[in-house]
Amino acid sequence: MKLTLRQMEIFLNVVKSGHLTNVAKEMKLSQSAVSMSIKELENILGRPVFDRINKRLILNEIGRAFHKEIAPLFKKLSDIEYEFKNSLNKGTIRVGASTTIVDYLMPPIICKYMNSYTDVKISLKEGNSKDICELIKEGSIDIGFIEGTISDHEIISERIGVDELIVVTADKSLCDTYYIDSLANRRWVLREEGSGTREVFLDYIKKNVDPLNIFLELGHTESIKSILINHSCLTCISKIAVQDELSDGRLQKVNIHNFECNRDFLMIYHKDKYHSGLFEKFSYFSKTMMAQMLHAR
Repeated sequence: MKLTLRQMEIFLNVVKSGHLTNVAKEMKLSQSAVSMSIKELENILGRPVFDRINKRLILNEIGRAFHKEIAPLFKKLSDIEYEFKNSLNKGTIRVGASTTIVDYLMPPIICKYMNSYTDVKISLKEGNSKDICELIKEGSIDIGFIEGTISDHEIISERIGVDELIVVTADKSLCDTYYIDSLANRRWVLREEGSGTREVFLDYIKKNVDPLNIFLELGHTESIKSILINHSCLTCISKIAVQDELSDGRLQKVNIHNFECNRDFLMIYHKDKYHSGLFEKFSYFSKTMMAQMLHAR
């Protein structure tokens, strides 16, 4: 008897869940079928791969080694199966993007692509940079667009362009030029932890400011802008996110000595991602158009 892809899939799901009942429900199988599959797999390997602890299945040392070997193989086989069901100009691309990119860069890219290739569907998931990286690693999306930096051996990143971060407020009294540490005690509203904007900004000022008076954290750029317009506070934000508000005077840029806070926009994908024609075409189109948009701004 040889291992089957179905046994591998069940094994990987049990590793992720730890409970047979959850796996059975998710895969629409009986619990006995899931249990039998694991037993058959262990019989084929000639030794157990799980320890049964407190009604949970926990990988033992053999199981961990087995999981390390088959997880990337199964992912690649799943990608190949998925991609070969799609032609070059027909199919679905699963895209993830961080908040700033979703709000201000992705809409025209997706609309133009789908208008050009009417048989291609694009599903778009939004999250902060950390969320998008996790979705890539889980195989839930094919390609991601984030800001900042990434150091993860499972993820390949390609630099698309540079984004400028600026400090803004609606407080008209802040009309001088300041050093960043002189503003540290004022009220700041920032994105939540995991946000690329927050991470780059705090890393940039950490040598000069400790601590920053963060009185509010929000998960969306538009919410932060709303707070700024109605309250006396500051934020550090992507320049492309506040162009309209700067133009009509609802917000103003705060002049800060020697403040040049930039971050990269990155296109990311899993190192084991199968590069179908559809994937290659969309990724090239997206990074080219995004680079042009960033340059134009």
